[in-house]
Amino acid sequence: MGLLLKVDRIEAATPRIRRIELSSADGSALPAFTAGAHIDVTLPIGEARSYSLLNDQSPGLRAPDRYVIGVLRETEGTGGSAYMHDRLAVGDVLEASPPSNDFALYEAGEVNVLIAGGIGITPMMAMAARLAEIGRGYTLYYCARSAAEAAFLPELRARHGERLLTHFDGGDPARALDVKTLLGTRLPGMHVYVCGPIGLIRAVDTAAADWPKGTVHYELFKGSAADLAPVNHNQPFDIVLKKAGKAFTVPADKTILEVLKAEGFRVKTLCTAGRCGTCRVGYLSGKVDHRDDILDDDERTEFLQVCVSRAMPGETLVLDL
Repeated sequence: MGLLLKVDRIEAATPRIRRIELSSADGSALPAFTAGAHIDVTLPIGEARSYSLLNDQSPGLRAPDRYVIGVLRETEGTGGSAYMHDRLAVGDVLEASPPSNDFALYEAGEVNVLIAGGIGITPMMAMAARLAEIGRGYTLYYCARSAAEAAFLPELRARHGERLLTHFDGGDPARALDVKTLLGTRLPGMHVYVCGPIGLIRAVDTAAADWPKGTVHYELFKGSAADLAPVNHNQPFDIVLKKAGKAFTVPADKTILEVLKAEGFRVKTLCTAGRCGTCRVGYLSGKVDHRDDILDDDERTEFLQVCVSRAMPGETLVLDL
């Protein structure tokens, strides 16, 4: 069942990031959440967006009194981020999903490296707070263009002290955080978490490629998990829509979802990153290159995520559409 959330407070964290506090519109208890969780907000304009919860999880998983999110104004954005910045007002009521967590903190990890880029700091705030609460070792790296563009910085400095390390590159890729050196030596019990621009996530994924499975954690709300693949890795392939009796070619630089939308087919989507399961579609034949983080092994024998899945080289995918 969905939630109705009332906007209690709106603050400017930076010129492009808003801090928004939400409470239950009808006074009912809000569902508890864990560090790394997000809510999916449906806006009055019909668009849905996922936002990480940046406030502390409730002690003992009791019902929290509020959800707090950070919203970045996308450059030249005219959709969800523009609405949240230009039209949302205190007292407005929004529809939202209960919290879900595809970026869960492994609380038994003895050494934790948290790497945030820009608005990717939001889930890291809850994670760092939780690690401090339970007494686990952690270091939080916060990457941004400048201190002025680093949201929540005074709060983070006051709370985490020397455990917070900032890196301001002025927007110059050549001055980006050296994650290759940072993650070059893995200590026993070490986990790394990263959220931010796709370039940062790709760099961490590459630097920690030889780490044990389950020790590298990342979250994507924009873009595609396919973006983590090496450049020029994608190949064009064909899809057949069994029910519609149509066939299309998916170019190397497009997804199945993009092709379907361009051809007038309506597919429900949310994260477009293979993390939420919303655009799951059945397939009847063909070998699939699954790139999602949501389907289990059994589900992958019947379904694919059209936002990120592709065909294996030389394969044609027959979809149950």
